[in-house]
Amino acid sequence: MTLDQHGELTSAHVRLVATAVGRSERAVWRWVAKARTTGRIDAASRTRFAVTPEFRRLLVLWGGNASAVHRELHEQALADPQLPAAPSLSTIHRALRRELTRGDRAGLAKGEAARRAFDVFGKRPATHRNAAWEGDHKCVPVQVWVEDELAQPWVTWFIDCARKVIMGVAVTPHAPSRDAVLAALRMGLDRAEPFGPAGGLPGLIRVDRGKEFLCSTVASALGAFAVPVIDLPAYTPHLKGTIEALNGAVEEMLFVSMPRYAHRQTLTGGRIADPDEPALTFEVFVELLLKWVHWWNNEHRPGALGGRTPMEAWQSDPTPLYDVPAEQLARFGLEDDGRTRTITTQGVQWRNRHYIAPWMVGQAGVRVAVRHLPHHDMTIEVFDLGGAHLGSAFLAEAASEDQIRDVRKARTAKARRLRADMKAAERLRRERFKAVTVASPPQRLGALTDAEAEAELFESAATDLRRVDPDYIPHQPVPDGWARPIPPAADEPGNDRPEENA
Repeated sequence: MTLDQHGELTSAHVRLVATAVGRSERAVWRWVAKARTTGRIDAASRTRFAVTPEFRRLLVLWGGNASAVHRELHEQALADPQLPAAPSLSTIHRALRRELTRGDRAGLAKGEAARRAFDVFGKRPATHRNAAWEGDHKCVPVQVWVEDELAQPWVTWFIDCARKVIMGVAVTPHAPSRDAVLAALRMGLDRAEPFGPAGGLPGLIRVDRGKEFLCSTVASALGAFAVPVIDLPAYTPHLKGTIEALNGAVEEMLFVSMPRYAHRQTLTGGRIADPDEPALTFEVFVELLLKWVHWWNNEHRPGALGGRTPMEAWQSDPTPLYDVPAEQLARFGLEDDGRTRTITTQGVQWRNRHYIAPWMVGQAGVRVAVRHLPHHDMTIEVFDLGGAHLGSAFLAEAASEDQIRDVRKARTAKARRLRADMKAAERLRRERFKAVTVASPPQRLGALTDAEAEAELFESAATDLRRVDPDYIPHQPVPDGWARPIPPAADEPGNDRPEENA
């Protein structure tokens, strides 16, 4: 039209445009003539049926059934003559395809989960081992025997996002709490057997607002190592896709083959093929799960790792690791009420119960601090007021025969040691004299020589100095090859009275 307004439009231009857009020259000349008349170069708008908010609400009401919505609109038009006539079903289908995406149509029919299946998600760039872990709980859809009752256990685990290694796992027969999180984390941090060789401190941990992951105990335990916990928005599994993929994989690879699987195939009417199928015990279930975890880490070859197992990918990664010292792992995740307690003859009192241990023998009167794992009251950890770990203690009322025997052995050993020391002291206290046959002054047996007496006195003096100053280092004997000062002669001036100088 610009060429036409300047008088430069030719048949060659029309022919070129017609060839480019795949239309005839007559059609292009018709477009030009219409533009000259109306002044518009775009296609004429047509009134068409549009998907309105009211139509979307009706679509949700009828579960995405366009035919049901068409009947509803037709009945409304018949009931109220002022309303426009209902569009045809084919018109409704065209409007749905034109104005709604596949995800929108799925969401209006089945909800958010169905809509999200059509979304596009980005992928985080590849990183190195221990750059990020992801943690989650999974309710196992399998019924197992727990103390004569059927229950569905829970799995709490962490996975390394870069190398797909399952770092730590904990299983509970009930809904997990912070103790399961701490147990799985401690397993992931420890590189010693049987938990290694994978482990060490991660750069960060991603979770999805689980209260067990965000409690103060877990935050302080990880915060002491400067490991941040990233709190993702709720109901956003795509933000922690690695652990979500693991949750799906364990169900498809392991849980589906177990007896009493909740999502197994059903017969007509929803009946299961064998309703009396025997269930696994909790111990057997945990054993099978741990075997699967070992298989995943050491034998499974995910496609994202280029044909390598997760453990092979982990060990070939040159990224340095940051290990947690053993003495710090012993305190990991322990809670402390801040109170000071005293070891008595009955042990340490905590929550109105007494805890004992073999190492407490002879420690009555010592002031200590008590720490414990959440929800674990069978054992406690005892520390001195300086923070040094003294040892573990067990509940006295629930002590086993072996534990009681160990305490008795410790008491017996202490008594035997004291008895031996007392006998040795008696031998030192007892003085013996030489038997005589004629009248003569008594002579002690075991008399010391001059050299022995001098050595014993020197050692006694050094011991006294060490008690005063623990850093004292006594002088060593002068080597034979060293030059010694020559004492002055008796006839030299100023030495007339040797006995006085001596």
